[in-house]
Amino acid sequence: MLKTEVMLLEEVAMFKELDPLLHSQLRLAVISLLASLEEADFVYLREKTSSTAGNLSVQLEKLSEAGYIEVEKGYSGKRPRTTCRITETGRKAFEDYVEALKSYF
Repeated sequence: MLKTEVMLLEEVAMFKELDPLLHSQLRLAVISLLASLEEADFVYLREKTSSTAGNLSVQLEKLSEAGYIEVEKGYSGKRPRTTCRITETGRKAFEDYVEALKSYF
């Protein structure tokens, strides 16, 4: 191998692996929003992320299954209401993701 190829491989090896669960644009947007809020309801998240209800629902389920968020379903009057909160696991994963991204600069 040439010296420049070895140097390039060493640089690539320095990059931290990005969490594939957070590497999705919509899931990252949700975690970013929840990291700065105490909680957010489904409608707020859908509006802020410009996603469809179906897609957001699927992505929230994935984040919940991973333990990154807590999802609480209930009612506000007669209307169903879904509220989401980031967990400590989710906050740590988000912080690690941001730190890993910094290694790319």
